[in-house]
Amino acid sequence: MPKISPLVFVVAILIVIIAIVVATLFFTPADTNPAFAAALDFVDAAARGDDARAEQHLSADLSAWVAANCPQGSVSACVSAYIPPEWGAYQSMVFRRSSPDGDGYNVDLIGTWELERGFSGVCVYTNMQQEDGVWKVIRWAGFVWCGDPNWAEFGGNPNTPNRAP
Repeated sequence: MPKISPLVFVVAILIVIIAIVVATLFFTPADTNPAFAAALDFVDAAARGDDARAEQHLSADLSAWVAANCPQGSVSACVSAYIPPEWGAYQSMVFRRSSPDGDGYNVDLIGTWELERGFSGVCVYTNMQQEDGVWKVIRWAGFVWCGDPNWAEFGGNPNTPNRAP
């Protein structure tokens, strides 16, 4: 068996380390983007009934819409009204994908509820734009089972279920 020179061994190790670093950068979750993280935090808070945390992510216009249109002016009450009791308790929300929308993003998320709707999930859409340098939710839609035929194209479909505003 031929001997491998130490130089070849060191170069091979360096190549492996570089490949790991490149793969890590490539596969870093997209929800680390501040706009995506804000969308995820908003939906998670609203689904958990944490109005204080959810409302900090609302744009001024959406906050006014919530006050005028949601039960008790509560964003979590709006979201709660979308969820049928047979789904059970809210479990979690994860980033699915995003697409640019001008200077902002259309952000799609997938949620899991305790019963009836597992990881195939509940699809949620948020539109994120910056207000005074902070990412805010401009509108949301969805909170519907991802198998629902009406869920497609949340961002561009004015008839999407549970659209606000």
